[in-house]
Amino acid sequence: MFAALARYPTPSGMPKYGYLLEHVHRPVGVLLLISSMAPTQGGWAPRCNVSSWYVKPEFRSYAPLLVKRSISERAVTYINISPAPHTWSILEAQGYVRYADGLFVSVPMLSAAGPEETRIVPADSETNDFGDQYDRETLRLHAEFGCTSVWCVTEDGSHPFVFVPRMVWRALPCFQLVYSRSIAEFVRFARPLGRYLALRGRPTVIVDANGPVAGLVGRYFEDIRPKYFKGTNPPRLGDLAYTEASLFGI
Repeated sequence: MFAALARYPTPSGMPKYGYLLEHVHRPVGVLLLISSMAPTQGGWAPRCNVSSWYVKPEFRSYAPLLVKRSISERAVTYINISPAPHTWSILEAQGYVRYADGLFVSVPMLSAAGPEETRIVPADSETNDFGDQYDRETLRLHAEFGCTSVWCVTEDGSHPFVFVPRMVWRALPCFQLVYSRSIAEFVRFARPLGRYLALRGRPTVIVDANGPVAGLVGRYFEDIRPKYFKGTNPPRLGDLAYTEASLFGI
C-alpha cells in the first residue's frame, strides 16, 4: 500500500500519505489519504479519498481529533468509498453526503449494439495519442496500477475507460468501472467493451449507481458499498480514479 502511494504523483501541497498520531515519538494511529486534482465544471479542484485508518485501542479517544484534522481543508472535497455500515451515520454527522446508493452488476456484452466501427485501443498502445492530457495520463498511470485502461475510438472521437479486476462475493470474477467521462458513455459502449472484457475472463462489470441503469442488462443492489463525499464538488458516478479502488483494489 505504501509502495503504491510512494510511486503515486501526489499534487503539490497535498498530504503524501495522510496523517499520523504520535505519542512519545512513536506512532499510535494513522489515517491514509489519496490526494488528487479532479476536473470540475469550473476547472480543477483538490480531492482526497479518505482510505484506511487505525488507532491503537488505548488511544481511541483521540481518533475523532485525527479524523477532524484530516478532513479540515475547506477547499478539498473528501470522499469515502468503502465505509462499513456501522459508520454511515457517523459520516453523516461529520458532514458527509451520500452520492452513490449502491452498485449495479451488469453484463455489458448483452446490451444493445453500440456505435458501428468502434475500435478498442489499449492505453499502452504506441498509437495512444487520444483525448486530452488528463485522460491520457489517467489511463497510463492506472494501467501501471494494474487496471485495464482502454480507449473506445469512433468517428466522433475517443472515449476513455478504466476498469479494475475484482471478485464479487468471493466467487464471481468481474471488473469495476473506475473511470469514464460519464455513466452514459459506458452505456453507449457497453457492448463492445463487454466483449473485450469477457475475452479477458471477466464478463461482468460493476458500476456505482443510484438505481437500475437504463441500457444495461443486470441487477441493482441498494446499500451495497455506498459512497459519500464532503465538500463543494460532488464526485460524478463512474469516476473512482486515483482512489483506493484503483490503486489498491479495495
